[in-house]
Amino acid sequence: MNKIRPYGDTQNDGKIQLSFTLPADAGPETKEAARRFAQKMGLKEVDVVYMQDLGEGFSFFVVYAKSENSVDLDKIEVAKVETETMTYYEINNFIKEKIGRKINVVGACTGFDAHTVGLDAIMNMKGYAGEYGLERYPEINAYNLGSQVPNEDLIKKGLEVNADAILVSQVVTQKGVHINNLTELVELLEAEKLRERFLLIVGGPRISHDLALELGFDAGFGSGTTPPDVASYIVQKIAEEQR
Repeated sequence: MNKIRPYGDTQNDGKIQLSFTLPADAGPETKEAARRFAQKMGLKEVDVVYMQDLGEGFSFFVVYAKSENSVDLDKIEVAKVETETMTYYEINNFIKEKIGRKINVVGACTGFDAHTVGLDAIMNMKGYAGEYGLERYPEINAYNLGSQVPNEDLIKKGLEVNADAILVSQVVTQKGVHINNLTELVELLEAEKLRERFLLIVGGPRISHDLALELGFDAGFGSGTTPPDVASYIVQKIAEEQR
């Protein structure tokens, strides 16, 4: 049994730190409310170590506490992308040797999402974390459509350039707006009988492979993903389909 608990000062002491905002002005009563709220979560030895007035009837708290719960790592199964990540040079050689043509990739931030940092990290020539973006790959034609792109326009561009893969970046996730955007894209593709036409990939800080599969995508990539992670997945899947 590989049961673990949070680590604070000593192994498995269960100590945690959490933060939250309450809709009330900062003061002794609100600080006590924060402590009692944490207690109602089942936490022990609760200590409110920081309180900040945010103005207009809101206050922010940082709490230290102890949890008596544990999790068993041996019983956890997580859906994840199984393809092996190759290097920039290995990917280009793989395309030439296994696919025999350049591949086309279209990417965008859809809906009202104007945050392109994640999309640019994967697509732009400068790349991310010391890795070149897809625009730098000689065997990949990468089309970065930028932000606030309607799903209809993304699909249109994918058809126009005969895209092998469509990449969607979703950073704005308030009230589940990313779920709506991603669901709409899949439904539009299915309605036009185009879903099997593209590899459909989504990435973002609150994206997991499991969520992507649930929404009808082929793969999902979260924070810390680099261009070779995405490119390796795309080219290996294309090669599999050509067999």
